[in-house]
Amino acid sequence: MSQEAQIGLVGLAVMGQNLVLNMNDRGYRVAVYNRTREKTDDFLAGPASGREIYGAYSPEQFVSRLERPRKIVLMVKAGSVVDSSIEKLLPYLEPGDLLIDGGNSHYPDTERRTAELAEKGLLYIGTGVSGGEEGARHGPSIMPGGNEKAWPLIKDIFQAIAARTPDDEPCCDWVGKGGAGHYVKMVHNGIEYGDMQLIGEAYHLMKDALGMSHDEMASVFRKWNDGPLQSYLIEITGDILGTRDEDGAPLVEKILDTAGQKGTGKWTVVDGAQLGIPITLIAEAVFSRCLSARKDERIAASQEFQGVEPKLSEDRDAVLADLEHALLAAKISSYAQGFMLIREASREHGWHIDYGAVATMWRGGCIIRSAFLSDIKRAFRQDPELVNLIVDPHFREVIAEAVPGWRRTITRGVQSGIPLPSLSSALAFFDGYRTARLPANLLQAQRDYFGAHTYERVDQPRGRFFHTNWTGRGGDVASGSYEV
Repeated sequence: MSQEAQIGLVGLAVMGQNLVLNMNDRGYRVAVYNRTREKTDDFLAGPASGREIYGAYSPEQFVSRLERPRKIVLMVKAGSVVDSSIEKLLPYLEPGDLLIDGGNSHYPDTERRTAELAEKGLLYIGTGVSGGEEGARHGPSIMPGGNEKAWPLIKDIFQAIAARTPDDEPCCDWVGKGGAGHYVKMVHNGIEYGDMQLIGEAYHLMKDALGMSHDEMASVFRKWNDGPLQSYLIEITGDILGTRDEDGAPLVEKILDTAGQKGTGKWTVVDGAQLGIPITLIAEAVFSRCLSARKDERIAASQEFQGVEPKLSEDRDAVLADLEHALLAAKISSYAQGFMLIREASREHGWHIDYGAVATMWRGGCIIRSAFLSDIKRAFRQDPELVNLIVDPHFREVIAEAVPGWRRTITRGVQSGIPLPSLSSALAFFDGYRTARLPANLLQAQRDYFGAHTYERVDQPRGRFFHTNWTGRGGDVASGSYEV
């Protein structure tokens, strides 16, 4: 048995272990190293037993087990742990060796590390990996970006272990230089936040306004998963709603309604604000998690205000049909906002991201995989300069058909006192995007009135700015032009 591995992995938590087993299943010899010896021993004696997986107990020994140029995947906690892991390996690496960060690192860190290691003659890739434990084991979505010279070294391995689309395409391709891979994974997670919040709002409306049982709701989600809404998150929601606790009660109702988050959604919202992209649905999903965390305050407030009787007397099938349309249209809006952000970031950083390829990467293995990603891929293949998915002919027709039911669904939520922040914000985004003239003219007048911030005129060329002495007491000096 050869003792020289083709690739190495640092960090034997659940994702790391399953990626190692996945790589070995595809015929690759793998060396592993973990900070604690016990975890390495347990892995080698357990899941890795009898396989061409070699353990190491120090960074030096680990690097020595790898064939040149060395390829090392770091599956460690984002932040300072990545930097310290790199520092421990550096003394034993040689020019041309490749380091790969497979965690959820913030993309500016990946940009920095790519540049710093290039100065040392080392290659670096920041790789988004999505799919959880099952995806890592059997085929995740993989989003690599960084030093472009590194891609040929790892392409075959990554595409071998990645999920496959129904057309047998690997859900892995080169995203772009610098932090592009981790950026796309960050936006993926933002869209994931939005999808989960939309599903939660649909569940809330079905449970409290329609009074549906958990078995009935599970049946609806399973039915939806056979149609245009087909996706991993819709599928598992049906499973969750049908699961009972030991006493026979629905398990989901015994789970505390305070949602956690690890930061990628927040990063997405912050970057959207910095780049001026209205990712309103994703923002509402992030803030909804923040609101859920204020459990004690919500309990106290519920005792201070008389609620609205949430029960709807309308035909259930009609309400559910409208809800399906609302969920589909809002979901399209979520992806549209995500791709708007990726497009702007790609332009800002010079990444030259292929949006159709991103849709392919998300088609299988990842948490947001869904049937209509094939339509997203087609839309960008037909028009690589497509500015927004909602104006693609296919999606335009889908949304146009869904809008009446979408509006009725939001109205029912308002009348029932059930918060639908992401469904509502998605509709507001759509209405704003399709409106040729918004009331920002009044806003600009206000800004000029109190701060001499100037404005443009509809009867003058763009780029010319004007100021009005609104009160007759001010002067003609403006504060300067502005950027939107």
